[in-house]
This record gives sequence, structure tokens and C-alpha cells, in this order.
Amino acid sequence: MRTSAASPRTPLRSRRPEWAGRNYLLLTAAAIVTNLGTHGALIAAAFAVLQSGGDGGDVGLVAAARTLPLVLFLLVGGAVADRIPRHRVMVAANALNCVSQAVFAVLVLTGDPELWQMMLLTALCGTGQAFFSPAAEGMLMSSVSGEQVSRAFALFRMAMHGAGIGGAALGGAMIAAVGPGWVLAIDAAAFAFAGALRAFLDVSHIAEREAGGGLLADLREGWQEFIGRPWLWSIVAQFSIVVALVGAAESVYGPLVAQEHLGGARPWGLALAAFGVGTLAGALLMMRWKPRRMLLVGTLGVFPIALPSAALAVPLDVVGLSVAMFVSGVAIEVFGVAWMTTLHQEIPEEKLSRVSAYDWFGSTAMLPLSTALAGPAESLFGRREALWGSATLIVVVTALVLLVPDVRNLTRRTKEVTGHADGAVPLPGPAATIADGHGPKDSAAT
Repeated sequence: MRTSAASPRTPLRSRRPEWAGRNYLLLTAAAIVTNLGTHGALIAAAFAVLQSGGDGGDVGLVAAARTLPLVLFLLVGGAVADRIPRHRVMVAANALNCVSQAVFAVLVLTGDPELWQMMLLTALCGTGQAFFSPAAEGMLMSSVSGEQVSRAFALFRMAMHGAGIGGAALGGAMIAAVGPGWVLAIDAAAFAFAGALRAFLDVSHIAEREAGGGLLADLREGWQEFIGRPWLWSIVAQFSIVVALVGAAESVYGPLVAQEHLGGARPWGLALAAFGVGTLAGALLMMRWKPRRMLLVGTLGVFPIALPSAALAVPLDVVGLSVAMFVSGVAIEVFGVAWMTTLHQEIPEEKLSRVSAYDWFGSTAMLPLSTALAGPAESLFGRREALWGSATLIVVVTALVLLVPDVRNLTRRTKEVTGHADGAVPLPGPAATIADGHGPKDSAAT
């Protein structure tokens, strides 16, 4: 009888990969839930502004209200996440996002919200994201170990992107059917459910951190860790430019080109969907491919990110643009998985959140400025010239990063893993000889 009672459990356990421990599964499930809600809510927030009588400028103000606190509080969020248990920071951030989105939903459903109210509530969401992102990235990296970390990160990213694509599609359909208020309410519920999942994360494998010399001392220590690694700060500097240029092209120039040359919002939506499919294909590729020189391969993968700007500059038809977006999506995933694997390999566990915070901060700091200057740049140089300039600058800064020896030479370390972060069975085998890595380049979940 004991044998028959135990036998049903054996196949269930065998179906789960050994590297997919309890924390990893909880984090992945929570990321799917929040990405389903958030990607629809981002669209709903814009339509809520328009529904209340606002114009395109008001939509931009609400979007900026979310980005500004994200940039301002990222470094503090990283230091806090390395000082107290990360899952508590994540749950608290989810609670703040849940409350702010719930209030936003109530205002939209019961009447016309004021612009300042919508800006304040989206600013609270950005603040929650600033504390959540470094903690989430550190928690994810501490949840896996062994030879298959790249596969784990690739699967996580594939699940996250798939949920984002589905969330945007469902959100758009629901906005048309029942209005933006209910989509915001669903996002609030998603944050509540995801926060409940994250409350069950096991942090017993993470050693307690000493109090140290205070928050400023923690920030200085994180800065020393960041600036002391040329491969780290050079790639973050590269992405401060790349993210800014891509953000301006996709949020400002892309819709304008689509409206004037491609036939409107539908072809632009198809191109964005092609990018999403590309990210899924790239993640699937990286589940099987483990390049030895991770940073070199990842950095080479940044060059195709210039293709959408070039395609918009021509401009290509919707098929050509969609192909460029698809290839760009594949490329960003090749880089993203390589970067996360490098951070996991090279950065001490107790400093992961602070380093991730500097990564996020450096990579996003110029984004509000680039979107604000996109219009003046078009007036001064012309749209086509601005887009060609963006594509060229992406290629140039990526080529410059390849001059850094560590970017070219860091490799996947070879050693036998003796333990696992959250209870999954360790997977011994080759890993690398020196190392490489990256982070917010589309890596952490909401």
C-alpha cells in the first residue's frame, strides 16, 4: 500500500526540471499574473486620460509621472532590498501598486478623475516598481543555481513576455468592451494575488545581512561593486543610450510613421506583436544555447536592435518593419539571458539588489529626457534623420563596448555546484572560466 501511495507522486516530480525549485516556480507564477494585468493597465491608463477629456500631452504627463519616481527611488530600493528580506520588499511594493490601481479604478468607474489624481496614482505605481525591481531581480537570481541557470532565466523571460503579449491583447479587448476602469481593477487584483504568492517565498537559504553603516554606506558599497567591474559599468552606460533611443523611436516616431505611411494603428500593432513573438523565440533559443563567452555573444546581439529605427527611417512596409521588429526581439532576449546569467555568476548574492538597482538606474535615467526631446529633434533635424541617427548611434556605442577586454573575454565558469539556492537538486557541470552579464534590459518582472 505504501508503494502504491507513493507512486503517483513520482511521475509528478519527474515532470518538473530539477532546476525549477519552489521559489523559482512561485516567482514565475507571480510574474505571469502581474504581467497579464500590468500590460493591459498601461493601455487602460492612457484611455482613462483620454476618456476624461485629456489630450496627447496629458497622456504624456501621466506616463512621465510613473517614470520619474522609478528613476528617483531605484537606488534606494536596491539598498533596502539588500538590507531586509527581499520578499518583504516585493510584497510591500505589490501592496502599494494594488492600492493605487484600485483607487485609480474607482475614480474612473465612478466619474471623471482629475489629471493630478491620475498623475499621483501612477507616480505611486512607479515608486512601488522602483522598490520592487531590484528586490525581484536579486530574488530571482538567488532562486536558481547549477549548470541550467541560463535555461531557467530564459524560461522565466519567455513566460513573462508571453503574459505581457496576452495581457496587452486582453486589455485592449476589455477596454473596448467594458471600459478602462475594469481593466485597472483587474490589475489591482493581479497585484494582490501576486503579492500573496510572493509572501510564501522561502528566504532561509539567504544569510542574514549585517546592519552595516546605514543606507548611504550600503549605496557606497553597491557603487564600489558596480564601478569596479569594467564590463558592468560599460554595458550599463551603453544601454543608457540604447534604451533612450529605442524608447523615443517606439513611443514617438513609430506611431507617427505608422499613421502617415503604413495605414494607422493596426500595422503598428502588428509590428509590436512581431517584436513580442521575437522575444519568445529568443528565449526559446537561449533555453537550448549556452554560449561560452556570454557577454561577447550578448553584446553582438545588441547590433540588430538598431534595425527597427532604420526600418522606420526608410520607411519599410509593414512586412519589412515586422521582420525588423521580430529580429530585434530575438536579439534582446539573447542579450538579456546572457546578461542575467553573468550577473548571477559574477555578483555576490548579498549585493545583487544594489548592483541591479545601479543597472536599472543607469539604463532608464535618460529615457524621460529622450522621449521629451524626440519632438524637438524631429523639428530640428527631420524625422528620417533623427531615426537614422538613432540607428547609427546604437551601432557605434555597441561597437565601443566591444573594446572592453572583459566584455570579449569573460566566459562561463567551469566548476561543480554543490548546493542550490532554494532546495532544488544541484546540477553539476561546466559553467565558465571568467564571466559576463546584464539586468533591467527587460529582465525583471512587475
